[in-house]
Amino acid sequence: MRKNRIILVLVYVLFFFSSVQLFHIQQTNPVFEDRGRLVSVKMKTLTSGKDEKDLIKIVDSAKRQNDTISIAGIQHSQGGQTLYPNGVLLNMKSYNKILELDENKKMITVQSGATWDDIQRFINPRGLALKVSQSQNIFTVGGSLSVNVHGRDIRHQGLIETVDSFRLLTAEGKIINVSRAENEELFELVIGGYGLFGVILDVTLHLTDDELYQIETHSLAFDEYSEYFQREVIQNEAVKMHLARLSVAPETFLEDMYVTNYLLSDHQELLLEHMNLKRDSTIAIPKLFLGISRQSDWGKDLFWETQENYTKRLNGSLITRNNVMRSDSTFMDYEHARKTEVLQEYFVPVDNYESYIKDLKAMLLKQPEFNLLNITVRYVEKNEKAVMSYAKQDMFALVLLINQDIDQDSMKMNQEVIRKMIDITLVHEGSYYLPYYHYASKDQLRKAYPRTEEFFELKDKYDPEHLFMNLFYEEYH
Repeated sequence: MRKNRIILVLVYVLFFFSSVQLFHIQQTNPVFEDRGRLVSVKMKTLTSGKDEKDLIKIVDSAKRQNDTISIAGIQHSQGGQTLYPNGVLLNMKSYNKILELDENKKMITVQSGATWDDIQRFINPRGLALKVSQSQNIFTVGGSLSVNVHGRDIRHQGLIETVDSFRLLTAEGKIINVSRAENEELFELVIGGYGLFGVILDVTLHLTDDELYQIETHSLAFDEYSEYFQREVIQNEAVKMHLARLSVAPETFLEDMYVTNYLLSDHQELLLEHMNLKRDSTIAIPKLFLGISRQSDWGKDLFWETQENYTKRLNGSLITRNNVMRSDSTFMDYEHARKTEVLQEYFVPVDNYESYIKDLKAMLLKQPEFNLLNITVRYVEKNEKAVMSYAKQDMFALVLLINQDIDQDSMKMNQEVIRKMIDITLVHEGSYYLPYYHYASKDQLRKAYPRTEEFFELKDKYDPEHLFMNLFYEEYH
């Protein structure tokens, strides 16, 4: 009996230490995928830091061991912007404190791992709101700065315009202040720089007052949109936010649109009644129809009708600024063993919109296998403050949701279609957004972003040893 017990203990000990070793291997050689599951990368290790001392140690250690560092937040990029083979993945989500709020100056300082939701929950009771953020608030501030986001607000430009300053942990292991007046060259590089110039620490942002908006919706044809927007939206100071959708349903493909405007309400005294922050919720019926639309043309028609009818029911309702900047639902989350959904975003000058949509439609009608599920349209005011700026003039931004298989043949087919779309966008003096899968060619990148070579040259200036790396740089430098 004693002998059996000894054998049992030895087996348990052996199993325990084998499990520990396997756990260690999994932690020190983790494999990560991009959001779209089209990129799979084995990293050396995953790490994080809760304070500056931790982050400085991580940078110093990587330098000593000749490692590279890729910086990540929520990791919703889709082209390896937060990944690099055998590198150190620095996850910033635990570096997330709210540091200071100046209510009089309407400025807040937060650590870069804080999410927009964290900020909203902190400032909403104080009657303050964000100036610019994505329509989903799950992303980190540092990640949003790194891609220089834009949103539904049409009176403030890109996120770069709302940033007062930030501190940066450089490749030399130093912490420096960065603003329009101090290290200004880095200000224009780090914002929209995809983590290639250092670790963004704390960020000071300009805020604005929370307001009560009334929702106004309209349906119209695509060739009416540009004139409508310039006449009824941008010239109407009461309209604070705006978005539109363009039909991808076969019956009305790239023909019909509906718009949603957020007008300053005449009843600001009701603001307190609507200030509770809404929570993300799964909307069962739209989620069901979106699922059907992935599989069939009639499902796309049904989904478009559902979207349009749902929006019409919102007409006249009241909503606060902070709640406009929160996702309506999470029904677009998608998991499938053999398929994925990727995003593309194209920017086209307002005056070129009609001709652009005509050319885009003519090309896409020849691509029956290309499964386009949704197009959202926003407005982006001209802003060339960042080196990698996408809005060279006043633009409409078209965000495309695409369903595709993840096998190599499907990826190749999608690349061909997307490159054609980018070519059409460039012909119409437009550009495309960089956080997504690297379907674009090097030549297309340089045409869309004329300062690309300068960007890469300055990368060598500020990080000559290439401590901070990602697959975007590897693909396009």
